Amino acid sequence: MRNYWALLPAIAICVALILVYAVPTLINPQWTSNVLAVFRQHPEDDDKAGKLGPKQARSRRGLAGFLVVAALALIGFNVALNREANGCYQAAKAWGAIDDKEKTADPCINMIYGAFFSDGEGGITEDNPQPVTKYQVVQDKKPKYLRWIQNRPSYDDVDIAVGITSNCSLDLRVIESDEKITVALNTNDPCPPSNAAELVPVKLKKPLGDRPIVTVDDKPLEQINPDMDSWFTVLKKLATGG
Repeated sequence: MRNYWALLPAIAICVALILVYAVPTLINPQWTSNVLAVFRQHPEDDDKAGKLGPKQARSRRGLAGFLVVAALALIGFNVALNREANGCYQAAKAWGAIDDKEKTADPCINMIYGAFFSDGEGGITEDNPQPVTKYQVVQDKKPKYLRWIQNRPSYDDVDIAVGITSNCSLDLRVIESDEKITVALNTNDPCPPSNAAELVPVKLKKPLGDRPIVTVDDKPLEQINPDMDSWFTVLKKLATGG
């Protein structure tokens, strides 16, 4: 997947340098002024050289505060990038996409995307339809990873989502009745593996309620809930290198 963790050493160095200057300055601006005075090539003989007035002290503290905010922004930027990439990667894997170095480099673009043509409409005409194994409730859950994928379905236009490897999404059929919802692939051949998953949005004619979602031979589908890691989880991974 996209290696945003590679940015961590550079960000850590920047944050450390900022804090080395900013924290002492916030506590006492005179300390950093005295340290910087040591490196002057031609220090003044005046006893007041290097002494900060009230306005200068406030200005130094203001700059230090700004730098602390900038350091936090750098950390937040890296967390946001990793959260996006991890969420798309985890969702793509949950829907059956397999790893590929070129594809996993940018999972939100290459590994998972909303269906461009399939909508699950139509009947089953083949003699040996193939099963579908997983579905996700969208209307109530509103998974956040959907915001980042290509051609994402609107939360208002989908009740459930079914992920199919990109070679088979056109064969998906969703047949709704009062007793159950049947999801299957209208093909006699098993769907081959792929390094990308296509997410087919399904708008039900009536609320899902207690109706089971089944596939071939009335076998129940597994309800999954892949989504983006929380900020706390990503921060923990950043801190531990996980």
